Amino acid sequence: MFNSLNDISTTIFSGWIVTWPTSLFAIIWLAFAASWIAASVWSGRTKTAVRTLNAWVYRGPILLGAIFLAPPVEHLLGATPLYHLSNSVTYGLALVVVLGLCFTWWARIHLGRFWSNAITHKEDHRIIDTGPYGVVRHPIYTGQIVGMIATGIAIGNWAAILGTLLIPFGEWQKARMEERFLSVELGTDAYAAYCRRVPMIVPFLKAG
Repeated sequence: MFNSLNDISTTIFSGWIVTWPTSLFAIIWLAFAASWIAASVWSGRTKTAVRTLNAWVYRGPILLGAIFLAPPVEHLLGATPLYHLSNSVTYGLALVVVLGLCFTWWARIHLGRFWSNAITHKEDHRIIDTGPYGVVRHPIYTGQIVGMIATGIAIGNWAAILGTLLIPFGEWQKARMEERFLSVELGTDAYAAYCRRVPMIVPFLKAG
């Protein structure tokens, strides 16, 4: 337990988030989050959306994963590193995170005003099957999952690894819910044809 304010501040400002070189991952993700939030105004008008209560099917695992990734929680759980990576491996993993997030941003830009943080049907919405959406049906999630898994490997304690598995699971759940929703909204036959051509999240896997 915490015995003083000093203990609390030490716990909050400690762990992988300020420990070099894994603090590099915190910088990358904070920069990504800031840019993503700043761009959130670039979105079309919503026509219909999934109910907030139903959305907790995917929001729950994502929130729980984020909790496990928080250094104070890892401190409370006594989650120490399971292994130690060399600097070159850590920097290689950081590059993987950057590349994954670049893929995510490419998809975000390509989607344009059809993008939404929630599962929605935008006005004039149509199936986008070009650019990154010709590689996978959910490239935003693909890039984030790649970056998240690389981050978990770099941090290397069991809580972080669990967190970086829960978040991709939540995004996979979101992708499944999104596909059911868009199949109804955009036409079952048209969306089914797209699903037969393009893999869901993992490139080059059999589509379906």
